[in-house]
Amino acid sequence: MRLLEEKIISEGRVLSDQVLKVDSFLNHQIDPSLMNEIGKEFAARFANDGITKIVTIESSGIAPAVMAGLYLNVPVVFARKRKSLTLTDDLLTASVHSFTKKETNEISVAKKYLSQDDQILVIDDFLAVGQAALGLVEIVQQSGAKVAGIGIVIEKSFQQGAEKLKELGLRVESLARVASLSNGEVQFMNVQVEELV
Repeated sequence: MRLLEEKIISEGRVLSDQVLKVDSFLNHQIDPSLMNEIGKEFAARFANDGITKIVTIESSGIAPAVMAGLYLNVPVVFARKRKSLTLTDDLLTASVHSFTKKETNEISVAKKYLSQDDQILVIDDFLAVGQAALGLVEIVQQSGAKVAGIGIVIEKSFQQGAEKLKELGLRVESLARVASLSNGEVQFMNVQVEELV
């Protein structure tokens, strides 16, 4: 998605050869216009898959998931990372290790929001080693629902997350695929940086 790639080039910051910071438009401050276009793109890519619900993880997956839900006209369910006084029983849970935060969380969704009749689109902001997406897939499978596909805003293609998911037979649609963060520059798969600037 060219618009997203241009935004990453203009506002993203490469912190290391493993870490891309996009907090000015995706995971701290949110660019609503960009999220709208991201939601529209996910909806177009999964328009013929009979999606009945979108599942994401708090907090950075919520904005793109809500916009996709708006275009697909389906509810959005987000997995919580922290225990809540109101979310206590009949939970679907999975353990997820965060690559950037270097911590493991138990994520949870109330069973009542997912059923075996659901066709689920999983959406997340980043795909690195695949832990968050795998945790969400595990929760969907516990409910008996079917994972129709996984939508990723930014995929770090130099890490093994997408490969792991595809090996499980899951469809992965990434809007921006980062090939490298070497030398402080973002290189996209099959796209030269110069073309975007």
